[in-house]
Amino acid sequence: MKTAVQRNDVVIEDKPQRKLSTKVAIAILVLLAASYVINAMDRQVFPVVVGAVQSEYGFSLTQSGLLSTIFTLGIGLAGIPTGFLLDKLSRKAVMIIGIVIYSAFTMFTALAIGFPDMLAYRAITGIGEALQNAALFSAVGTYFSSHRSLAIGSLNFAYGVGGFLGPYLGAKMAVAYGWKMPFYLYAILGFVLAIIILFIVPKIFTETKEEIEVDSNKSKKVDQSHIPDKLYNRNVILCATAAVAVGASIYGYVGLYVKYLTSELGFEGPTAGFALSLFGIGALMGLVGGWLGDRFNQRYVIVTAFIGAMITGYLLFNAATTPLQHYFLSFLMGTFGSGILFVNVYSLIQRSVRVEYVGRASGIFISSLYLPSAIAGYIFALLVENVGWGGAAFWELTVFPIIGVIAVLFMQDDKINLSKHQANKAGIHG
Repeated sequence: MKTAVQRNDVVIEDKPQRKLSTKVAIAILVLLAASYVINAMDRQVFPVVVGAVQSEYGFSLTQSGLLSTIFTLGIGLAGIPTGFLLDKLSRKAVMIIGIVIYSAFTMFTALAIGFPDMLAYRAITGIGEALQNAALFSAVGTYFSSHRSLAIGSLNFAYGVGGFLGPYLGAKMAVAYGWKMPFYLYAILGFVLAIIILFIVPKIFTETKEEIEVDSNKSKKVDQSHIPDKLYNRNVILCATAAVAVGASIYGYVGLYVKYLTSELGFEGPTAGFALSLFGIGALMGLVGGWLGDRFNQRYVIVTAFIGAMITGYLLFNAATTPLQHYFLSFLMGTFGSGILFVNVYSLIQRSVRVEYVGRASGIFISSLYLPSAIAGYIFALLVENVGWGGAAFWELTVFPIIGVIAVLFMQDDKINLSKHQANKAGIHG
């Protein structure tokens, strides 16, 4: 027997969905996370080889900074359209298309003949990454909705693995075989993962539509009557504002950090690459960040991480001078920026809408985070030319993120879907 509940002209069928066994679901999550490892390797390798690219093509510092972060323009421009595309195509299809696009244009980057076409290749790479990101995070966030932050944190853990391996292996390959080799290798790995996902991942996992609480062997509908029945509500807009602050500050650091270490502090290429890789290790803390977001007030978790990232960003360019100091601070930047802020702002924007809008909310987050990220390296370079490296870090990494802190503090707790732990703690049981 099947019943339907009418809420604000949206009909929700109260029927259980077939779910995979826990072991199978986790195995699929691991496979999908592996594809996100390659995504992270692709996007994190360019800042490591930017010096070699600059020397070979004769690019300026501002051109190099733009190339380091322009892929985020593609991600940002594709974010919101991808959310609507997810209403037309399956998440699995969008995911595979995205992987194929960013892998192809990663390869084309190594074949570029000058600044204009390399800029275009890097930007289009971002379009593919946006497609995969929105489809992947929507599928995983919805399937594991009762532990959404932890599930998203597991994907960020995968990003951390790629964020470490991409620069670390890329720097070694660049020294041994030239800067183009990591682009070829990472592209091939992406194509392989796309084929595996096509034949292995079932749509039962990727196309889950309803938000379901799982308690022993029972499935039940989560009450969403307290969530505004519209996409662009107050919490979504404030979450998007926080995402802007995260993107502009984190990618201001990522874009030219290796260049700063080699040109100003005299670090060798592999040492500087390893320092950036520690940002990826910090992103592994996404599991911890997700756990915190599921158990405590997510807004306060985000504000605390913002403050930590602001202090760390200042110290990286104004106080640290030794490799060990940079290893530690870069790890902290990855922990605060990627492991906690990215995970929890992404999770919070999904929790701020009804389940039918999760895909579009993911698109809003992606656009809000990555559009400002596209020019973050360029702005950082301009600031360096005018106020030096330390001044640039002060304004872009320490002052600007205050906007994100203010936005999160003005969000409404009573308009947010709770995690299973939070609901139980509040005495809400469905």
